[in-house]
Amino acid sequence: MKVPSTLVLTFAIVCGLVLIGAAASDSDQSQSRVQQGLHISPVPLNLEGKNHARVGLGSYLVNAVGSCNDCHTCPSFTPGHNPYFGQPKPWVNGENFLAGGVHFGPFTSANLTPDSNGLPAGLTLKEFIQVIRTGHDPDPQAGHPPLLQVMPWPILSNMTDHDLSAIYAYLTAIPSAQPGTCGGPSE
Repeated sequence: MKVPSTLVLTFAIVCGLVLIGAAASDSDQSQSRVQQGLHISPVPLNLEGKNHARVGLGSYLVNAVGSCNDCHTCPSFTPGHNPYFGQPKPWVNGENFLAGGVHFGPFTSANLTPDSNGLPAGLTLKEFIQVIRTGHDPDPQAGHPPLLQVMPWPILSNMTDHDLSAIYAYLTAIPSAQPGTCGGPSE
């Protein structure tokens, strides 16, 4: 049985439109994540000379997906704004945002904010990706194992280089901060 050429052409056009629509949908979803990331950053961003889309995606991954604030901000929430107590926004403590200092027994979360050279946690992008991929602590404390014990690096190591680069770009865009005082996570 011979299939009419108009039917083949119609099928090809429909398939092409579906693929274009899927690609546009993926692009729209990526743009939506970038815009949401830029919108939800709890601190002002320095976007000068930076790729805004990469920073926005990084913010989305840090603030909407990764919940990095819970372990790397001390205290995690602005006083009187703890969402777990039904208190109003803004929840995230912008003053000590991602500056570390949260205690997990003998371990303390790292300061992820840019150092005086603009490097998040004092790490280059290559070093940052290496830490996330391997869990090797770049600055182990005396008596502590060389692998990060609390950081969920075994899960995060599955992220793409693109996603890790976006997180790094976001961390370069946030203000430097000093750890606050808290007794543990989500305080």
